[in-house]
Amino acid sequence: MIKRILVAAMLATSLGATVVPADAAIYLREAPPAPRQEVMPPARRGYVWVPGHWDARGNRYRWVKGNWVRARHGFHYTAPNWVERDGRWYREGGSWMRGDRDGDGIPNGADNNPNNPRRR
Repeated sequence: MIKRILVAAMLATSLGATVVPADAAIYLREAPPAPRQEVMPPARRGYVWVPGHWDARGNRYRWVKGNWVRARHGFHYTAPNWVERDGRWYREGGSWMRGDRDGDGIPNGADNNPNNPRRR
């Protein structure tokens, strides 16, 4: 009898601990609200500002405030955004992309001075 209780408890615990990965596909039928206006704090050396964005919890949108993340040399950050596909809205998560030679957080294609030697 004790073995059955332990097995049932382990099974219940393992099912309750199921975690949805951060990059799991999230689809909603309604478009996200317009982005909120945020004031970006003064720049921090070695960090990149991640702007606030709408995330989804269940079937509702919730605002995630902007924050600073540690910069990754040679990469630029692409913020999360929502894309419409077949009448449903899909969230593309934020990610780090290669292509920032001077480490200023601006992709080389959009950077007016992509090889600035004074950046670092």
